[in-house]
Amino acid sequence: MNTEELKTFIFLSKVKNFTLAAEQLFIAQSTVTNRISELEKEVGKKLFTRGSKTVKLTEAGEIFLRYAERILELQSTSIEEMNALSAHSRKFLIGAINATYEIYVKPLVDDCLKNNSVTSIKVMLGHSLDLIQQLQDNMLDMVFSAIPLKRLGYACDVYDVDRVALVCKKGMSAYPDGVTKEQLSKLPYLMCDFTLNEAGVFIRSLFPKNHIFRLDVDNSSKLLPYLENGLGYSFLPYKLVKDKLESGELEEVPLKDFTAPNVTTYLIYRQEYDINRFLQNKFDE
Repeated sequence: MNTEELKTFIFLSKVKNFTLAAEQLFIAQSTVTNRISELEKEVGKKLFTRGSKTVKLTEAGEIFLRYAERILELQSTSIEEMNALSAHSRKFLIGAINATYEIYVKPLVDDCLKNNSVTSIKVMLGHSLDLIQQLQDNMLDMVFSAIPLKRLGYACDVYDVDRVALVCKKGMSAYPDGVTKEQLSKLPYLMCDFTLNEAGVFIRSLFPKNHIFRLDVDNSSKLLPYLENGLGYSFLPYKLVKDKLESGELEEVPLKDFTAPNVTTYLIYRQEYDINRFLQNKFDE
């Protein structure tokens, strides 16, 4: 299989129409058909079921799609890394969930960029499981994750433990003296699945099954403008909102009949990887 076949397969899986795929890829429809046919011959499975106007991935196609995307990403990463060697003596590939970027990763990146001119950095933001898979595919050097990895050959350190705070706009709390579980479930809550661990499960458990949140977003930092404008309440890592609490933009709502669990951030990397070279700013060695 070649790169063009994989790109065509991935694109067709998204647009689900041979004619549309050909038009948007600026190639003949017969070329799309031939590339998919060749790919199916190589993998030995049907990747699409054909309808009158649309196509749909088969079960084998769904599985192969994940690998096709990873193959192209690996190719892109390897080329980037080889090109980086000509301009930089070191390149760091960092994966981070959104909730950890502002708190932990950005300060490290800032120090790195300010203190040397020989290092390049690539940061990938995503969900813990996806980032851990990229680490295992050698597409990342390290991952700041909400969930641990217990696998031979990898180190998994507790990087930090933070608590979660229920916050809203200063002076806008309906329960300045504290909120109960029952009261919380009726508030205009802005949901963010910033973690898959105990804290995330706990927050979901505070609301009825299939509860429709006023806003549901997977990037915790994107909630801040809505909170600052008084549009609701949300549990967020304390260190993410500490400055806004201290400046008076937000306030923390006390919890009456329950307590929130802590959030643990794990730093995961291959055991042979010299993690201290990045963490301690040893860029020129």
